[in-house]
Amino acid sequence: QEGRCLYVILLMALYWCTEALPLAVTALLPIVLFSFRGIAPFCPQYFLDTNFLFLSGLIMASAIEEWNLHRRIALRVLMLVGVQPARLILGMMLTTSFLSMWLSNTASTAMMLPIANAILKSLFGEKDTSKDMNRGNEENQASLQQNKLYTVPTEMQFLASTEDKDLTEEKEVASDAPSDLKKEEEYKTNIWKGFLISIPYAASIGGTATLTGTAPNLILLGQLKSYFPECDVVNFGSWFMFAFPLMLIFLLLGWLWISILYGGIDLRGWRMKKSNIRVDAEARAREVIKEDYQKLGPIKFAEQAIFFFFCMFALMLFSRDPKFIPGWASFFAPGFISDAVTGITIVIILFFFPSQKPSFRWWFDLKAPNTETQPLLTWRKAQETVPWNIILLLGGGFAMAKGCEESGLSVWIGGRLHPLEGVPPPVAVILITIVIALFTEFASNTATIIIFLPVLAELAIRLKVNPLYLMIPGTIGCSYAFMLPVSTPPNSIAFSSGHLMVKDMARTGLLMNLMGVLLLSLAMNTWAKSIFQLGTFPAWANIHAENATSLLTAVENVTLSAL
Repeated sequence: QEGRCLYVILLMALYWCTEALPLAVTALLPIVLFSFRGIAPFCPQYFLDTNFLFLSGLIMASAIEEWNLHRRIALRVLMLVGVQPARLILGMMLTTSFLSMWLSNTASTAMMLPIANAILKSLFGEKDTSKDMNRGNEENQASLQQNKLYTVPTEMQFLASTEDKDLTEEKEVASDAPSDLKKEEEYKTNIWKGFLISIPYAASIGGTATLTGTAPNLILLGQLKSYFPECDVVNFGSWFMFAFPLMLIFLLLGWLWISILYGGIDLRGWRMKKSNIRVDAEARAREVIKEDYQKLGPIKFAEQAIFFFFCMFALMLFSRDPKFIPGWASFFAPGFISDAVTGITIVIILFFFPSQKPSFRWWFDLKAPNTETQPLLTWRKAQETVPWNIILLLGGGFAMAKGCEESGLSVWIGGRLHPLEGVPPPVAVILITIVIALFTEFASNTATIIIFLPVLAELAIRLKVNPLYLMIPGTIGCSYAFMLPVSTPPNSIAFSSGHLMVKDMARTGLLMNLMGVLLLSLAMNTWAKSIFQLGTFPAWANIHAENATSLLTAVENVTLSAL
């Protein structure tokens, strides 16, 4: 049984890493292989509570994008932080990370890069790019007419813009310009790189702050329910209290590192007066941001409604069971109200709440037309924008974990971890985070955490530490992929702009990875201990350990009798 399950897992890991099959199709393999090979019957792992929590987050994100609320928030933040390069980079990172807490990392990056592109061109001039901007506007005309909304250029239109022309113009200017203009060109190039590289990094960091922010967080929650059904310390509120401060600290240090490395903060020229070129460029950038914000027009009733339901979504998830005080779920029967129930309750309202301000006079006016009111979100729009393949991917991960448990493979792996029993737990946290952060540079974050979590759970039982002490760093470490363009889709989008080189990402991402490992270790040994009760070996893990020991004894007896 263990060997059969291991074969299926290795096959799925190979397909996930090489993408020989689409990721979602590979995630369906347990339905077939586990059943035909007698490992486990078809189980409802593809429709767990966790999947519906993730689905509610995706539907909420779809409604936010439908009414351009994310763009209004982004431009408003940029207007508040100022137009100096270091402040703009901070504004970009704060906005991207906030959006990434609720939208997907890829969508947040694709939305922010065109805004960054427009600001950079206003900062450093734009000679012959007006034709390309007009061409991009023509390509967007159909969607403008269809949605009657101001839309941002898509990531493909952004990546297809005239970087090659800009680079050629930069070289021509640099060859004939005086030394001060050459310095301005170097400054321009560095700031451009700093802008582009900060956005995907902020998206990866921001996704760790909420359970619904990225798929690995939800895979952790689902596998905890599979391996340790009695574990109830991880929910939306407890995760947010742990991960949000970590995200803020990492974001601030990452901003300082990127700003210093790419000239946004010049330590040597801190007190020097800015040149007239830079002053004029900052004024142009301020006008571009203000103009883009004005194009959105006055805030609509639909945007106000979406913002209200979004705040309700976050507040109700956070206050359902915050652990340090009784949550509102305590007023209902225990075990019935989960994070998924809360999220689905809010998003269902989006499908019938009107997008235009209702008139109460309609009820008393017999001659009023009986016209249909468009809701905040239509099912057709949800079908088009929700990435349904991620739901299957999550289900495949949960099915794999269930197969490991049913077949005894996780126990078998735990029995081979004797050499690691002498490793101090704090050292184990650092080693695990480093190994997973390096592995995820070359493989999908989701595939990485699906493969590693069962091993980490068994290792924690062998070390007699709280399983969360090893599983949480492994989960967050999956999102710390900063060094290569292929590491994450946001990295690939930024790299494809043509202004970044692999060495730029490698030298910036190396220190980002190191900072992430150290900050995560600090968090796990400080405030996480009180939030998740990491100082003791919990009863819910002890029950699993006892079951695993009895199962391991049975496996050894079967093996000996066979011999």
